[in-house]
Amino acid sequence: MLDFVKSVEDKLDKLSQELSDPKVISDNRLFTKLSREHKDLTEVVTVGQKYRKLLTTIDEARKIIADANDPELMPLAEQELQQAETELEPIETKLKLLLLPRDPNDAKNVIVEIRAGTGGEEAGLFVADLFRMYSRYADTRGFKIDLLSSNPTGIGGLKEIIFSVSGENVFSDLKYESGVHRVQRVPATEASGRIHTSAASVAVLPEADEVDIAISPEDLRIDVFRSSGPGGQSVNTTDSAVRITHIPTGTVVSCQDEKSQLKNKNKAMKVLRARLLDHAVAEQQAKIASARKTMVGSGDRSEKIRTYNYPQNRVTDHRINLTLYKLTDVLAGDLSEFIATLHSKDQEERLKKAGELVEVN
Repeated sequence: MLDFVKSVEDKLDKLSQELSDPKVISDNRLFTKLSREHKDLTEVVTVGQKYRKLLTTIDEARKIIADANDPELMPLAEQELQQAETELEPIETKLKLLLLPRDPNDAKNVIVEIRAGTGGEEAGLFVADLFRMYSRYADTRGFKIDLLSSNPTGIGGLKEIIFSVSGENVFSDLKYESGVHRVQRVPATEASGRIHTSAASVAVLPEADEVDIAISPEDLRIDVFRSSGPGGQSVNTTDSAVRITHIPTGTVVSCQDEKSQLKNKNKAMKVLRARLLDHAVAEQQAKIASARKTMVGSGDRSEKIRTYNYPQNRVTDHRINLTLYKLTDVLAGDLSEFIATLHSKDQEERLKKAGELVEVN
């Protein structure tokens, strides 16, 4: 690992020089990208240098103990050795995690799509609950939410809602939320008091830059139409709603929340790029590994990942067998324990797989 640390130190030095180049400074996108990479490498180097220092301390202390010529230094060396060995294991684990290949999308903003599944009107109400939950979580993390598209029901629910979340390492935070979320409760529409199970699907897509996905104008069919609300009620009297069809893949995106046709088109293109990037990444992952399915699941949006049980005030994440009896807090945006545990389990699996590869090689 010390060789890896040395190579990262060299890369960091080179990157520091690039960041002082006037050409790089004048290119805002490139400067932001390199600055983010510099920050990540700085953390690796800081931990790596501490790891190297601990190894040196252990080696020197062992030599003093083995030499046994200076009885006054022996107790100090033994104490120093014990402390350094205690600190070494967690630093070594942290360094191994930092040296693992990062998901290239971790630093990206995201597009979140929530859609009602089984359960009729109750599923639509659950979609609204999930949107509030993610909105409150975003507030606690300092993320910004921008509504892209919504399709409300007549009783305060949502057939679907699409929104972007921007901030630092948003995809890293939210990527494990993709999948089917179930709710078990007595619906507001149920007179007999029976508990129903409803579902909603959540898709978390890394937001794609234009450089990530090249879209030819010839591949797009753009239709405009008048926006309409629940029950066909006219929202405005101009053709401001936009529907974009990506002809090669058949992907269709529509947006009607804004009064401006241009704003609706820009938002629809943002969603389209994210879906096409997600599709490209899914195809790539399918080619390279069925073995990449980890303990926290594949991210397949048909996979049941979490159940919210109102009668028992319980939330269960089925991928990591974690149950919390604080449904109210979770729906108020307290997702930290789930997200931290999912990250931890994923890291354990990746470390295990990296170890298996080392043994094979």
